[in-house]
Amino acid sequence: MAWDTAATQQKILTAAVAEFAEHGPDGTTVERIARAAGVNKERVYNYFGDKRALFAVVLREELASVARDVPISAASPGDIGEYAGRVYDYHRAHPQFSRLLRWEGLVFDAIVPDEAQRREHYRDKVEAVTAGQRSGAISSAHSPDQLVFLIFAIAGWWSAVPQVARMISGPVNEQEHARRRDTVVRAASELATPQPAVTTPR
Repeated sequence: MAWDTAATQQKILTAAVAEFAEHGPDGTTVERIARAAGVNKERVYNYFGDKRALFAVVLREELASVARDVPISAASPGDIGEYAGRVYDYHRAHPQFSRLLRWEGLVFDAIVPDEAQRREHYRDKVEAVTAGQRSGAISSAHSPDQLVFLIFAIAGWWSAVPQVARMISGPVNEQEHARRRDTVVRAASELATPQPAVTTPR
């Protein structure tokens, strides 16, 4: 029977996401990932190289997933708010994404794997906001890059530090998730709303 390479690679990636999210790239081993995937570790090395290379692939795949599932439009403040809400939803449904990014920040103190390619992932979002600002639909009170980062912070920090969110806002349930999401949407929309020009009395 022919070996299903694509299926085996996916099993490895799925296991690697769980292991890296839980233990970080330095806290797990290729052996553990291979065992979780039900393959021998030689297949991991053959398909993905060493552990750091596999971690880079995992992050690349996770970023491709969020880019596909949460596209950005910046034609209006409402678009920005709706985008922030979908980012909140994505982090809630995929808590491993935030954990992987935090592990990356802890392990790599300079250039991260695939940094040049991954900059494109964020550049597209910045360019969408830039276009919205040029049209006058989006506030120019913040530079496009910093507005994008602020949106990520507003939408993603709930999942990044759930214990802090719980201590501040109380136990989480569906009603609380709805309240948080509404706050995220409104805050992002307000950041993106152009302020009326102030006229000076003569």
